[in-house]
Amino acid sequence: MSMETHYTAILGQLGEDVNREGLLDTPKRAAKAMQYLCKGYQQTLEEVTNGALFSSDNSEMVLVKNIELYSLCEHHMLPFIGKAHVAYLPNGKVLGLSKVARIVDMYARRLQIQENLTREIAEAVQQVTGAWGVAVVIEAQHMCMMMRGVEKQNSSMVTSVMLGQFRENAATRGEFLGLVK
Repeated sequence: MSMETHYTAILGQLGEDVNREGLLDTPKRAAKAMQYLCKGYQQTLEEVTNGALFSSDNSEMVLVKNIELYSLCEHHMLPFIGKAHVAYLPNGKVLGLSKVARIVDMYARRLQIQENLTREIAEAVQQVTGAWGVAVVIEAQHMCMMMRGVEKQNSSMVTSVMLGQFRENAATRGEFLGLVK
């Protein structure tokens, strides 16, 4: 059964008239939207980084801040929206700037919880770069908490993962956290 057929059934179960004018193409549009929102399942780390790893003798922190992200929580399939800050300490290689954002997008475009998303991004950057350390902080607002349940409109969730020197060295971690504030 196609995703479009399932959306038609869902609309009917909600009590909607699936034949009314405004809903005639909704199952097709909803299926297409869901495929786009979950396109990360069709991507691999190798594809999104596309060999954009370059030799460098820079050993200072590389930080990409405020990478917007859009994901769907795996519990309610409702959006969570926020920003990621990703840093790494190069070990002879630097990653093309846009590739950091592409890594964030690839993992965000899967059904997720924010805690796992943060770790997946950090581990992917570590795997690709072989960096001395990687740090990721994500701050997001969750529609499953805002639109339903406790309905708290001003809450946000912050998660962090520190690998290598960011975990072991308080000064390095402090520098990163100071830069992302």
